[in-house]
Amino acid sequence: MSEVRSVAQRGDLFGQRIREHCAVQLGGRLDVLVAGCAHDEPLVLEHVETRLSGADEDHPAIRRVLEERADLVSWSLGDLRCVPLPPRAYDVIQLSFLLERVRHAELVFDRLLQSLRPGGLVLLRMRDRRSAYGLLDRITPSWLRRPLWRWLVTAGTPGPLPAVYEPLASSDGMHAFCLSRGLMITDDARNTSGPARARGLGAAAVAAMARLTRGRYPSSHDEITMVIRKPQHHFARIL
Repeated sequence: MSEVRSVAQRGDLFGQRIREHCAVQLGGRLDVLVAGCAHDEPLVLEHVETRLSGADEDHPAIRRVLEERADLVSWSLGDLRCVPLPPRAYDVIQLSFLLERVRHAELVFDRLLQSLRPGGLVLLRMRDRRSAYGLLDRITPSWLRRPLWRWLVTAGTPGPLPAVYEPLASSDGMHAFCLSRGLMITDDARNTSGPARARGLGAAAVAAMARLTRGRYPSSHDEITMVIRKPQHHFARIL
């Protein structure tokens, strides 16, 4: 039996949706794909047996985190457009702060969805490109991000990781994507889990960006949290 862990850390929202999913599925093991392995988010989800597999881009900071994670039974690193992902193999995809740092984000997400069983859940967390932090992150040159990294994030955060922020890494982009694929967004929230909530240089830079953009890129949040459900039937897809 694998270690029993939750696959979320955004209040109890993800845990509640998983419990509801398990109630409908009448028990059994929960196969989970952790897409975005740099963030270890272990909270206990009682009475649910989970089997976690991982997939992510091949990056030194991510590899270091994976070498310390004991909860994943297997993992693959590489171009997420071609890493091995068996079709319809997972009940849940935990998508943690991945889409904002990969290129071809829609292709990557489509491929992840192919590995999700009908009726399965996507537990999504991503930085919002339309937030002050998202704008600051993507316009800061890489040579400057490296020395500033430890001042902009909480201690222990792996990185700096690439900051791509394609249109999918936004509320409008994700809603349009889900509509075109016939996916149902059951929960949609804004949260702060990084520099938008922290103190010091990172928070000051985020606040300054919000002022410079006259609030078009707000500092009130830096994270989008969603629960997305894949339809049970193929014919539910919207063409």
